[in-house]
Amino acid sequence: MRARDDQAAVVVWGGGSGGVAAALQAARGGADTLLLTPGPWLGGMVSAAGVCAPDGNELSPWQSGIWGALLRALQRQEPEGLDHNWVSCFGWRPASAERVLRGWVAAEPRLRWWSGCRLHQLERSGTRLTALVLEHRGELVRLALDLAIDGSDRGDLLPLAQVPFRFGWEASDDWAEPSAPSRQRLGSEPFFQRQPLQSPTWVVLARESEGPCPQGSPVATPFERATETFGLQRTLSYGRLPGGLVMLNWPLHGNDWHDGLERGFGDDLSAQAELEQAMRDHSLAFLAALQEASGGWLQPAQVFPEAGCAGSALAGPSSLALMPYWREGRRLVGHSLVLEQDLLPLIPASAKGGPDDDGAWIGPIPRDRQGRCSSIAVGNYANDHHYPGADWPLAPKSCRWGGRWSGTPFMLPYGALVSADLDNLLTADKAISCSHMANGATRLQPLILNIGQAAGAAAALCVATGTAPADLDVRLVQEALISDGAAPAGPMPLWDTPWHHPQWQERQRRALQDPGLLQPKGSLSGSSAPSPFDAPAEPHEQAFAGTLVPDGAGGYSLEGPTRSWPLITLEPGLHHWLRQQTAPRPLRLIGVANPWGPWLRVSRLEAGSLPA
Repeated sequence: MRARDDQAAVVVWGGGSGGVAAALQAARGGADTLLLTPGPWLGGMVSAAGVCAPDGNELSPWQSGIWGALLRALQRQEPEGLDHNWVSCFGWRPASAERVLRGWVAAEPRLRWWSGCRLHQLERSGTRLTALVLEHRGELVRLALDLAIDGSDRGDLLPLAQVPFRFGWEASDDWAEPSAPSRQRLGSEPFFQRQPLQSPTWVVLARESEGPCPQGSPVATPFERATETFGLQRTLSYGRLPGGLVMLNWPLHGNDWHDGLERGFGDDLSAQAELEQAMRDHSLAFLAALQEASGGWLQPAQVFPEAGCAGSALAGPSSLALMPYWREGRRLVGHSLVLEQDLLPLIPASAKGGPDDDGAWIGPIPRDRQGRCSSIAVGNYANDHHYPGADWPLAPKSCRWGGRWSGTPFMLPYGALVSADLDNLLTADKAISCSHMANGATRLQPLILNIGQAAGAAAALCVATGTAPADLDVRLVQEALISDGAAPAGPMPLWDTPWHHPQWQERQRRALQDPGLLQPKGSLSGSSAPSPFDAPAEPHEQAFAGTLVPDGAGGYSLEGPTRSWPLITLEPGLHHWLRQQTAPRPLRLIGVANPWGPWLRVSRLEAGSLPA
């Protein structure tokens, strides 16, 4: 088959959430961009894979960039709002996220999207990629390119580009990561050969019937232990979404898949197909077991087009997501390497256990060879690894904040996106240069979207200036992110500066220009906490009146006339005010009720609600 020639300045191999974010930002930055996806949807985890109750970056200081823009678009898109489950502060229907992303893609004149693509090869000349060859709509196409971005879940471009990459476990002997196993264990214990990387999940969606979930019967083998920790009803509400949908992405003896994972990374396409079919069958069996245990109250949801479909359909007869949720894949060897200790908060010894210590510390500031802060994205997930058996013990990085537990923030360096072997290859999803242990905190939807945004911003700058990614001044990338007109993104973890703060851009720039101003708890010297009255209005909010009752340990409740609600907040202004309350007091708060949490997610005090 003779290949047709085409070209684009930036070619993004996608299928992951980071891929669409990278393509959007590259096009918004002025580069002619082509996004390629193997399936019919473009949103990766946030839509096509059905992982629609996100982890991490929930607090308003971390709701910036394309992640924050998507979150606010979804709040407007979903008629019932996003407060429906207890694993996350947000949840949406897969088609809702896909619809938003497609609208953004269609609005960019410099961006093309081809779905249903199959990779054949990458052409390389010395230290540069020159072209990508793929099959699209039955035609072989050779794409000449200036710069390539891997925006896939599994690092699909890395073996084709013939670049070094990491895969699977590393020993604590290598980099002294506190949670990594020793080299002796890696070589002697069969577990590490059977479980080369984190377990993926093929998400399946179900739908609730009318009325409450019945107590139900025991769950059938091999899922009989799936509900023993939380019970059937709580297990199902874990990933509840608008419209009574239920996201089944359940790690406790549920539909994580553990067997033969290496088949997802070889050249044998039939072995890969067998693996994917086994994963789909396993998830459908889990749904069937829960359907039986609930007496038919839980039913398969008709949400996705059939697997392998073509076209642009946003609905279909299938309950199975269009792609698996791979938590980990190949990882780039980049100019910077993110290790577990780069994610952990730097807590002075004198602060541990202090009476005023709320644990809101930040991780170490990454720096480039010139000593400049090289951060391009902020994450805060607490770290989480999925394997069969007991939870893997991980170094703690959580704190009590706003009435709930949240992960402490960390910064990702630009060099983790840049290939150390090729002059024109960037990564934008889970294939960034990080360790196996660090991947447990860098793999989540919100951070991946903002990693992709940074890769796209860098790509556009490289094309515009004729600069290789490794030679690009990181300060240009940071300024492009902060000043972006559509989705300004913050590279610095400022605990006391939410995305909507009037000085947000100024404070981000000050922290980058002089990281010495950034205090250990993530505030700028001389800056003040925001007001508890100033968070912006959001859809579906209401006023709630009652008596605030602090529990003395960082938790709060609102005692009303008919029930008591646990309180949480994602807003630093209200968090700081709540921390100052030591005794019960009447007040009125603005927020959204989540009966499945159960909690009130409150954003601000009602104006005039406090006595003078």
